[in-house]
Parts: sequence; C-alpha cells; structure tokens
Amino acid sequence: MTSPTTRSTSTDPTATPNAPVPPGQVLIFDADDTLWEMNQLFERVIEDYLDWLEHPTLDRTAIRRILDDIEAANAVAHGYGSKVFLRSLGECLEHLRARPATARERAEIDELAVALIEHRVELLPGVAQTLDTLGRRHQLRLLTKGDLEEQQRKIDVSNLAHHFAGIHIVAEKRVDTYVELTATHALEPARTWMIGNSPKSDINPARQAGMNAVFIPNQHTWVLEHDEVDPADTGVLRLDAFTDLLDHF
Repeated sequence: MTSPTTRSTSTDPTATPNAPVPPGQVLIFDADDTLWEMNQLFERVIEDYLDWLEHPTLDRTAIRRILDDIEAANAVAHGYGSKVFLRSLGECLEHLRARPATARERAEIDELAVALIEHRVELLPGVAQTLDTLGRRHQLRLLTKGDLEEQQRKIDVSNLAHHFAGIHIVAEKRVDTYVELTATHALEPARTWMIGNSPKSDINPARQAGMNAVFIPNQHTWVLEHDEVDPADTGVLRLDAFTDLLDHF
C-alpha cells in the first residue's frame, strides 16, 4: 500500500492547491476501519487464537499464512463478517490438526471472538463531531460491505445513522457497485467522493466509476484489502486522519 502522504485535489480546475471544495458535494463513507475500528478487533482475536493453537512444528508466521489463504477463499465463497471469520478459524484448526474440530474446540474459538460476536464498535477519534460538521455542508451517505444483519447492528450501535441521507449495505464493492449507486440516486460522479481506508474496495473501484476519492489509511487494514493507489492520480485526496476532512470539505 502507498504511504499516507497528504495531497489535495478538487473538482474545480481553477481552485488553488489544498483549497476546500465547494459545498453541496456528496460524501460517501466506508464504515469498518474508516468510521470505527474493526480489523483491529479481528487481529486481537487472531493473536489470541495463535496463542491458543500452540502448534508443535509451525511458527506463528506460517500459521498466519495458512489462515490468510483460508480467509481469502471463504471471502469469495461466503462473503465477510464475524460468522465467516469464525468459520475460517475452525477450518484452519482442522487443516493444521488434520481432523474435524471438536465441539469443545469450536466453543473455545467462539469464546476468543466474543467482542466480534457481540458486535462491539470503537469509533475512531473525532468521527461523530466531524460527521456533524460535514453534514451541514454536504450530503453524507454510508456504503459498507458485509453481512446485512451484522453491518446493520454495528451501524445501530455506533449511533451514527442519523448523519446519513442513505445507508447502503452491499455484499461486495466493485466498480459496478459504484456505477449503480450513482445511477440509482442520481449522483453526479464529479461531485461525489468515496471516503475510506481500503484501496481495493473504496478507492480504486470508485475512481474507475468516475468518482473522486479520499484515502485515509488505517494501519490495521485487512491484508485482503491492500492494493496500490496510483500516486499520480489527482482524483485522490490522501489524508492522515478522519478529522482532516474538515480542512478540505
């Protein structure tokens, strides 16, 4: 992934560098690891899981590679969320021990992932206040991918739903996801910005759909969401923190 250096762009070609964009833009926000910490919770569970496994021959790095491969396959076959994650942990155990997981082992894996199962949400610093201010200047929307019920519960717990003119939960974020969103809601791509931490799901497909994008890297971004962001792309604004949005919007 590219480094989080800050660079500004604008839909107005006459605007000066780093000048705020005019009011009335459409700002579409990713949820997990943009508005609240999520993958960090998964990473904590994985660390506890690796401690719990105590494999006699493989080190943590080797086991993590196996788990990453299983997660990648399950994401394609079953989607995203804590249920799929727990499935991956169970399948990794079975792969390593060459036998089905016992009921006790599955219960212990579930116990390791209590925070995920309970859908706890940790807002990133300044998110609520920043959304409150931005909502007075622009139209805000939320676009998140994953299990419908699970994502909706996280949104409910976050107490952020009232900031958004629309909340969109999708199975995957691809170019056609963004094209359909702009068409369905009559959004003008040149005045629409996708804001997120994932090059793979937030930034690159939004740019391919003709939108602008704001890339706010998160050090805990899931490895399966890593991708390169073109450093020469003037349609991407790179920021260090969520609260920096107030300097540009």
